[in-house]
Amino acid sequence: MSQHAAVLIPAYNASRTILELIERISVHIPENDIIVVDDGSEDQTSDLVEKTEATILKHSKNKGKGEALKTGFRYAVEQGYDLVITLDSDLQHDPKFIKSFLSRAKANNTDLILGKRNIDPGIMPFHRYLSNKLTSTIISILTGKSIKDSQSGYRLINVKALKSLDLQSREYDLESEILLKAAKRGLKIDSVAISTIYADASGFISPFADTWRFLLLLWRSLWW
Repeated sequence: MSQHAAVLIPAYNASRTILELIERISVHIPENDIIVVDDGSEDQTSDLVEKTEATILKHSKNKGKGEALKTGFRYAVEQGYDLVITLDSDLQHDPKFIKSFLSRAKANNTDLILGKRNIDPGIMPFHRYLSNKLTSTIISILTGKSIKDSQSGYRLINVKALKSLDLQSREYDLESEILLKAAKRGLKIDSVAISTIYADASGFISPFADTWRFLLLLWRSLWW
């Protein structure tokens, strides 16, 4: 039996890229199964999405990527989706890999699939490489699983598994929280290789602030 999948895009000031992204995703997923969460944008992101068949969910102010993802997750649960694929709004994730995620989920009955990028320091910006290497190594040690790209925002998660995680984080650390809680609950984690474009890759990530949030997450995880 085929599973109904949604694509979830957390978006903040994404008017430059959002229409092209929706168009490219709609080659693989019906446009009305695309969910955009506008996290308090100050540009025309919502207005542009409203011209498409995608669903637009709005935050009145910027709350952080984690909160945007949780808003989208709740909507996917309410609408009865079986799978959710998350990707970023800045065109650094190529929608052509959506079929790879869906094929792997169908073949292996997997709960969580990570998009694994080439994270060599000569390809990924160096500060991103160091942060990703640190978090991936720590999460691998804590979970007993080989996690090669813990910070990848290109993922597939089974909604049934998602409902069991009780997510709390508000920012980028939500993606690490998902991994830690999924492993703790014995969920099946897999990965697929993806490509990523790193042009103008600083985005909205603050390496020091997000590393601090990650360390706080590890501290909280001791009491889960």
